[in-house]
Amino acid sequence: MTPEAARARAEAWLKEVAKGDAAKTQQFASIWSKESTRSVVDRLADTFALGSPEAARLLREARDPLTPAPTVVPALFKDGKASEFYRANLALAYAKALSNRRVHEEALDALKLFRPEQVCDPAGYLFHRAVCEHSLLHKQDATKTVGRLLSQALDSPERYKTVATLILLDMQAWKEKDLGAVARKMGNIERRLDLARGGPQTQKLQKEVITRLDELIKELENKAKKGGG
Repeated sequence: MTPEAARARAEAWLKEVAKGDAAKTQQFASIWSKESTRSVVDRLADTFALGSPEAARLLREARDPLTPAPTVVPALFKDGKASEFYRANLALAYAKALSNRRVHEEALDALKLFRPEQVCDPAGYLFHRAVCEHSLLHKQDATKTVGRLLSQALDSPERYKTVATLILLDMQAWKEKDLGAVARKMGNIERRLDLARGGPQTQKLQKEVITRLDELIKELENKAKKGGG
């Protein structure tokens, strides 16, 4: 979707929800002025926040590092009564904000509700989805998403391509039960604890780490016994 097409659809959406509010029309013009350097996704997010108090609240909470991380995907994204254009692009902006805070679980869940073809920035959708999947150690899914980004989103920014390539190279070196796998899982646990997520899922990950470390220690002890040292 070109910036012009995105602006036209955003303007049509705002006219429908704002009912000709002159002040909001003026703010819209400022958001979409030629001088603006903000991305199309960010300008759409500003437009949605302008026309919908609920959208404004969701984006504000997603961006605020002092606000507790969400534990469920907002019902708004699943509301079939709202337009797909609004829901899909708001979900992308929301997921982007959460991903920047390392709240990868809900960011990924929000993105999964839509396809890259439904948003104004398919490359951004694929990039943030790949980051979430990689961070959550979903190797197979992340590999598939990175492949789509590199092969299909040919006009994506170079920074996206560079990071995606690094993600792919990193995952190629992953092994399932070595110390590297333990370290990655420990990093995920640390991230969850930073988000005040010390519940059953984090405890399960901690038990898996302890179990695997015990196994590695026993393996080393057996090798030492066989080697006589």
